[in-house]
Amino acid sequence: MRIIKTKTYEELSLAAANIIRSVIILNPFAVVGLATGSTPIGTYKKLIEWYNKKEIDFKNISTINLDEYVGINYDDKRSYHHFMEENLFDKININKENTFIPNGMANDLKNECEKYDNIINSKVRIDLQLLGIGENGHIGFNEPSDEFIYDTHIVDLTLDTINANKRFFDDESEVPKRAITMGIGPIVNSNIPLLLASGKNKSDAIEMMVKGQISSKCPASILGLNKNTIVIVDEEAGSKI
Repeated sequence: MRIIKTKTYEELSLAAANIIRSVIILNPFAVVGLATGSTPIGTYKKLIEWYNKKEIDFKNISTINLDEYVGINYDDKRSYHHFMEENLFDKININKENTFIPNGMANDLKNECEKYDNIINSKVRIDLQLLGIGENGHIGFNEPSDEFIYDTHIVDLTLDTINANKRFFDDESEVPKRAITMGIGPIVNSNIPLLLASGKNKSDAIEMMVKGQISSKCPASILGLNKNTIVIVDEEAGSKI
């Protein structure tokens, strides 16, 4: 595991964007795993800036997102489908037929999980998987539990995660209690897991991931099994390592 410490969120975003750009330049047909939430927004802005300067081309890449809420329509402004369109896809030349996000409105969620695994497996391996980290150590929506779950699955979100997501909703009662998430397997087996963390509220999770034992109680800790893992933290998030 390689740890990169930056002073600011802006420096973190630039470092992450540079790594992603390098992967795409080296392989214009790369499979890139993407994440949502506030942390990667700065990274996406930098990639869009470079696209507008014709310094990067997205037309042949494929993307696979980590997760989606259960019970929210894809065109809802709070869905991860909408997040990706607003913060990246609508502003670059990516072929949207090559962008994949789980369908949290599927009538048969078990079948949707199997379909998503088939999509992931058809790509053989994710070249780079962008990740954030929850305050409880979750990656994607792989929450702390008694075991690591390898494949795509439906998860009941923990109270910590629900509370962290309140800021995105007008009313607490609207916050989804379940999500569909990529499992641990494709994440840890990606060529380059790239985890970003910003802010003091992430410092405990980063400490658990870096200094603790590999445990399903801190899902992010499993990234220690991949020697290519890169963790980028700003000064506050990295204050305890």
